[in-house]
Amino acid sequence: MNRHSNVLTSTSKFLSLVLRHQPEVIGMQLDSEGWLPIDELIQNTNQHGRELTLELLHEVVASCAKKRFSLSEDGLMIRANQGHSVPNVELNLDCTSPPALLYHGTVAPFLESIRQQGLLKRSRNHVHLSADIETAKKVGARRGKPIILTVQAHTMHESGHAFYLSANGVWLTDSVPAAFIEFPE
Repeated sequence: MNRHSNVLTSTSKFLSLVLRHQPEVIGMQLDSEGWLPIDELIQNTNQHGRELTLELLHEVVASCAKKRFSLSEDGLMIRANQGHSVPNVELNLDCTSPPALLYHGTVAPFLESIRQQGLLKRSRNHVHLSADIETAKKVGARRGKPIILTVQAHTMHESGHAFYLSANGVWLTDSVPAAFIEFPE
């Protein structure tokens, strides 16, 4: 990786930390929908010893393959599209009907717990599901050899569970009861 690529990756990870988990590391607080004013974000980031410019921020947003961040329509605010562990952030996504099947990537050590409790959001605000197996494999591979769970999303939705589609294509729900999960043999 070249130096510029390293800067983009490092900045993306930093923005994920601030916009999803710990805005207080730069003395900020997300609004109720997860937004931060860009000018204050840049100023506070620089005051806390990390260099951030408007140009770099825009490049990270544009180049992030996972489309983790969104800019407000007026371009003055930024937020993470999903993955928040900060309490009381409501993305105000519309409840929508999911496809018949969605997928979740995990690893073997978590299977017994999932069989007993289903998929829980734990410290996040939602359980994250993928529309395709390949994405679920990538998610699971972050922790080891991926195991793909198939979620009967449409049936679950018909049973009264709400689903939301984030701006970057990740499906979100509050939990997935084990009865709606197909486990691999």
